Amino acid sequence: RAMSLVYALLIVYMSLNPFDFLFHNGISAYAWVDAPLPRFITLFDVSVNVLAYIPFGFLLVFAAYPRWQNFVALGIAICLSAALAFSVETLQSWLPTRIPSLMDWWANIFGGLLGALLAIPLGPQWLSGSAIRRRFDQWFGLNWAACALFILFPWSQIYPQSSWLGTGVWGHAIFGSVDWGTFVMNHVAQETVLTALCWFGVALLLSLGMRVKAPQWRILNGLLCFTVVIKTVFTALQFGTEFGLIWLTAGAFWGMVLASFLLRWALRLNQKTKFLLALFSLLCATIAINVLPDNPYFILTLRHWHQGRLLHFNDLMQWVSVIWLPLALIWMIRSTFEVKPKQ
Repeated sequence: RAMSLVYALLIVYMSLNPFDFLFHNGISAYAWVDAPLPRFITLFDVSVNVLAYIPFGFLLVFAAYPRWQNFVALGIAICLSAALAFSVETLQSWLPTRIPSLMDWWANIFGGLLGALLAIPLGPQWLSGSAIRRRFDQWFGLNWAACALFILFPWSQIYPQSSWLGTGVWGHAIFGSVDWGTFVMNHVAQETVLTALCWFGVALLLSLGMRVKAPQWRILNGLLCFTVVIKTVFTALQFGTEFGLIWLTAGAFWGMVLASFLLRWALRLNQKTKFLLALFSLLCATIAINVLPDNPYFILTLRHWHQGRLLHFNDLMQWVSVIWLPLALIWMIRSTFEVKPKQ
């Protein structure tokens, strides 16, 4: 239920940002209900409106369990999706940068319906959350901070960055920009090393919050695969379907492979050694990302980036990208040096 509420707030943020309401614009709040359909309807707009509400409908079926199930839960999911979408579309009437539409409303309802239909066939163990909770308990125990960092990591990679698996560009403010002049660098080698350092450091950092008996190497590689899928989907939305894998360069691929092999060995080390290796890798990667010149192919790609497609979502994901690493480092240092009470 908390996740449903958080996701609903996320939808409100994405739909109404930057909240520059103009209430005296002479337009009725419900004018969009009787307005004709837009002259230009793109597949992208329809797809985004449907996809945005699929997780909401899915979560609502979980939230309704066990009191309401099956078709009752389906009806609740559809009604709440329709009510949220109606409220958002109505408020968009006072936003100069938004155009509310009946088509968007129906697309949102359809997304909520699809999400609910995906959740209803799941058994009681899944709908009650006990299966998921038991799995995360086996992996993280009561370490919910590590669990939150684990879940947020794939989303921190959505915003385009000069290095795959690099997190944030805040280091420019610390290290400044270095003029490398006519210095020529092998960008494949550079990206391979940076990607390997980033994933090796992040994976070791997350392993510090896992139970010793958890299958850490498989879990972390599963996270990496999920991150690749998320990155591909959102890159396709941002740049176009034909550019969905444009970020997967030779350097990014071999960097992930190299780091995964090193990780298999490093996970057998003790906690203190893993902490030092993770800290060293992430600090080196952060300094290198913010000091070394950006890949020219990355700069060229950004010129074809149509920010308007997911403008407000990109703003949010940029914040996630920037704050993930500082929060992770603070958690890692605090948990490592925390004095445990005597039993």
